[in-house]
Amino acid sequence: MNDVIIEGHGLKRYYHRGSETVKALDGVDIAIRKGEIVAILGPSGSGKTTLINILSCLDAPTEGTLNVDGKSVAGLSEDQLVEVRRGLLGFVFQQFSLLPTLTVTENVELPLMFLGLRTNPERTRAILSAVGLTDRATHLPRELSGGQMQRVAIARALIIGPKILVADEPTGNLDKVTGQSIIALFKRLAAEEGLAILLTTHNTAFGAEADRTIILEDGRIVQEERNEPAPLISSSKVDL
Repeated sequence: MNDVIIEGHGLKRYYHRGSETVKALDGVDIAIRKGEIVAILGPSGSGKTTLINILSCLDAPTEGTLNVDGKSVAGLSEDQLVEVRRGLLGFVFQQFSLLPTLTVTENVELPLMFLGLRTNPERTRAILSAVGLTDRATHLPRELSGGQMQRVAIARALIIGPKILVADEPTGNLDKVTGQSIIALFKRLAAEEGLAILLTTHNTAFGAEADRTIILEDGRIVQEERNEPAPLISSSKVDL
């Protein structure tokens, strides 16, 4: 069985700035497997965000081929990319973007409203339990710590049942201990739910916790390493 869920070949993304051509991505080959955590590292301007945006169908490559969950997506329009993303990808960003007047539960269930789906209180409770927020279900964002707000953002991404979780600098606003707890949570989700997790980070220590580390410079992959698996923090299995 083919477990590759994202596969790109010769991916390029060029921008024109006056007479200058900016090569944000300049010929990248990459494959992401189900249940795998892949960390993309590199200095500012290396192409990390461009690559993650293309792999998650938020942007389209200038050149190259890209298959996501068995679908060829290179050359699709924005409306078509929206349809590919729908229900397949969950997104977690550095800025939590929680609505301040909604409770934790309401923030988590918000994507269902946009997708026209009905809420399932039992499923919501299971997801809040999985991210360690059962006792914060009725709290407002202002009553939460930074780590708890990031966990709400992760739960919100999980509510649609995605196959791929995309996290752009998910630990950037967190202290070391809290950041480590988020990485541990990602490991459990990948191992227990088979989620493919794609993340960017400036933190090399967090990057080394991923199954695979990819380093970009000037829009190209300059190094790729498979990391030794670290012990998984034990947790009870939660059916999401």
